[in-house]
Amino acid sequence: NAHFQLPLDGHPPTHPPNSLTMPHVLISTQNVMEAGPTVCGDADSDAELMAKIGAVLGTQMGNSYSEYVSESPPRIILDKLEESGYLIVSQSGPGQTLAWTLRKPL
Repeated sequence: NAHFQLPLDGHPPTHPPNSLTMPHVLISTQNVMEAGPTVCGDADSDAELMAKIGAVLGTQMGNSYSEYVSESPPRIILDKLEESGYLIVSQSGPGQTLAWTLRKPL
């Protein structure tokens, strides 16, 4: 487990303070690539980046985890991530899911 120092106000951070040093983003969509929705990150993703690309944190019925989702199609999310300095490093299509891994150079 990583050890994090509490901020001066004594409250735990909402996400790891060095999350920007982890420069990868994984997005995915199922079935219809042209329409969305697009899964943009898990609950530990950079909240500021998720807001910038229009993704909202939520939990789908039946899931035990939260994820950031945007109603925009993947193309729009990929364009917004590129504007923020992220580049596609891989893409795959397992089953009816399409997934992209992006990286921001440090």
